[in-house]
Amino acid sequence: MIAKMLTKEQINKIHQASLTILEKIGINVPHNDALALFIANGANVDTKEKRVRIPANMVMELLSKSGKNFTLYGRDLSKKAEFGKGKRNYNTSGGQVFWIDNIGDKRRYTTLNDVKTAVKFADALEQINIPGAMAEPQEIPVAWRCIAVLLEMIKNTTKPLTFWFNDRVSTKYLIDILVALRGDEKTAQDYPMFYPLFEPVSPLSFPFNGIDLLFETARLNMPVTIGPMAQMGMSAPATMAGIMAQENAEILAGICITQLINEGTPVCYGGICHAFDMKSTQLIFGGPEQAIFGVAMTQMGKYYDLPVYINVGLTDSKELDAQAGLECGITLALGAAAGADIFGHMGICGVDRASSLDILIMQSEIISFVENVNREIEFEVNDLAIDIIEKTGPKGSFIDKLHTRKHFRKELWFPTILDRDSYNSWLKKGAFDTKKRCRERKNEILANNEPEPLARDITRDLEKIVNSAKQNLASSTK
Repeated sequence: MIAKMLTKEQINKIHQASLTILEKIGINVPHNDALALFIANGANVDTKEKRVRIPANMVMELLSKSGKNFTLYGRDLSKKAEFGKGKRNYNTSGGQVFWIDNIGDKRRYTTLNDVKTAVKFADALEQINIPGAMAEPQEIPVAWRCIAVLLEMIKNTTKPLTFWFNDRVSTKYLIDILVALRGDEKTAQDYPMFYPLFEPVSPLSFPFNGIDLLFETARLNMPVTIGPMAQMGMSAPATMAGIMAQENAEILAGICITQLINEGTPVCYGGICHAFDMKSTQLIFGGPEQAIFGVAMTQMGKYYDLPVYINVGLTDSKELDAQAGLECGITLALGAAAGADIFGHMGICGVDRASSLDILIMQSEIISFVENVNREIEFEVNDLAIDIIEKTGPKGSFIDKLHTRKHFRKELWFPTILDRDSYNSWLKKGAFDTKKRCRERKNEILANNEPEPLARDITRDLEKIVNSAKQNLASSTK
């Protein structure tokens, strides 16, 4: 951990404040089965108000039982995302309502075909190891939407996945798909492909469906990311310390729920609080507050020895401009230096305004830059190169040395999008700016990338599950 915002004393103050919030104020849990579990384990529960006050010792005991690391695996088991193991992971957006084909165009509603496009695109990006759906297909009813989305994603990438879960009934079908893909339930449990985002509703409340579907994911001991999106001055106190204390309390409460439902559930600490802009009346994706939250909440998650997810590498800009580069670059670099495990969700234009592949191309370049900054530098005898320095001597040149030829490709980072041409060379190539270069790269990937196809017999089996869900869930909502 290179970047730090909080001292040990400040971390302890946030921790103690969170325990006080949970014990004295409590949380809203609108789920009778979850309430019963809290009662059975000694929490102070007001069943009428559905208010749960959790003693500090209970919080810490349940926290100690949670899984502290896990791995997601793609259709190709060699494609994986490791959490709690000192690795960095990058995912694209789990889904947006709107889509922008080219930056500056009008937004349109997303479709299932956009899921296909987004996932194929992320499959081609080396920097993205967890493709997200990036679209919430508006032509498909919510009741079975996530099931159709999952199948489309599996068809179009061999990497692990992320998308939005809906409810317990549809989650059963998601798990059936994973079991059918892996071959049996044991293998599906050993090689999870995706996980739900368990999102508390700030302040201090939990959604029924978010709790309810955890009873289903427990069947495979599926990992869970717990990520409130508290907004400073709106759904949380208007102080940095206050919002972090509240969000930390919400995450700890979420961990308690996961462990009461299924002891040992692996969890990821989603420290994704945001500032709120009182002028524009929307949350802030890329301000300096987000850099602070990214580092500080990573410190809090690591204090509990948990893998950490933070919202950095994002931008409030709707354009591929200096603002976008500044906000994405600074927040991501600091988040990576803090030691978080996963960063996202990439590919969002502005603050949840739409999905954009142009933005994603720029972010993938920034990820590549940041990853190169965080590489390991070797200091063996050949790397220190004293003999080459001696042979070259004062006023010499290293450009013609074999040592240079052997090492420069490994030691230097070569950009895909950023410009390093001379002025005249840049003019001859069309004087493209970053926006044009991103669009050119985007079109190249769209035209050429074809992911490894899913076997026909497996496709048929998975389609049967989706068709069953369509028939059963569509009829249940009429």
